[in-house]
Amino acid sequence: MTNDSLTTEKWKNRLAALWPAAKGSLAKVYKPCIRKNCPACRSGQKHPAWLLSFSSGGKRKTMYVPLAIVAEVRRAINNGRKVEQILRQMGPQLIKNHRRRPTSSTPPH
Repeated sequence: MTNDSLTTEKWKNRLAALWPAAKGSLAKVYKPCIRKNCPACRSGQKHPAWLLSFSSGGKRKTMYVPLAIVAEVRRAINNGRKVEQILRQMGPQLIKNHRRRPTSSTPPH
């Protein structure tokens, strides 16, 4: 196995360990409900809800996140940030790996 393939396997394993991954942000908001005469809404307290904000087609969008999966979505967003960090490291690493290879007599295209 070559040094490059070892490096590739290392990156693949690091990325695979970060699944699920997502890009966006999670926010807890308070919204009024649709019930008439709701004591919480009447008092101004409202009801907690979780929203995922993300970009799609160049536009900012939000989606309601059920309470049951808030922890999973939070973990996916944290993993997504780690994936982005790994991707930022990969460019310089590619160049370092290239510099370690024996030089070739053919010029690059």
